[in-house]
Amino acid sequence: MNFLELAKNRYSCRSYLSKSVEEEKLDYIMECVRLAPSAVNKQPWRFRLITCESDKQKLCQCYNREWFSTAPVYVIASILHDEEWVRADGKHHGNIDIAIAVEHLCLAATEQGLGTCWVCNFDAALCKRLFALTDNEEAAVLIPIGYPADTLKEKTRKPMKEIVKNK
Repeated sequence: MNFLELAKNRYSCRSYLSKSVEEEKLDYIMECVRLAPSAVNKQPWRFRLITCESDKQKLCQCYNREWFSTAPVYVIASILHDEEWVRADGKHHGNIDIAIAVEHLCLAATEQGLGTCWVCNFDAALCKRLFALTDNEEAAVLIPIGYPADTLKEKTRKPMKEIVKNK
């Protein structure tokens, strides 16, 4: 599938089949994440794969939604603040870098026939405590991964003329 088709097929999946995700697919996805670019190549991130039942239950405490609990795999995507690049004017780039890497994850998963969803509205402090994240580490995004039980609905996007400006 070409990139435009991939972008059109990627959506926020909120229902997953109970089918397990193959290890080879997870390895492929995480290799795509590993290759994501970052400011000054700092790679200020850590990705935790959550597959065991006890860790899934802990993670679901951080985002208690029925649909979220249906995924067979989760990823906690964290920013390592002591490793992120900081621009001369003080702008930290960890949020940008993690976003690039997470979208690599989501697009790679889509290519593999899997669904994902960005989850940012979770209890980050509880996640930090339950998963013993280090002081410099901020859980930025939770990503459920699995075979979709729902289907892509029509995407609504702004018209091109509203988002692209010529001189």
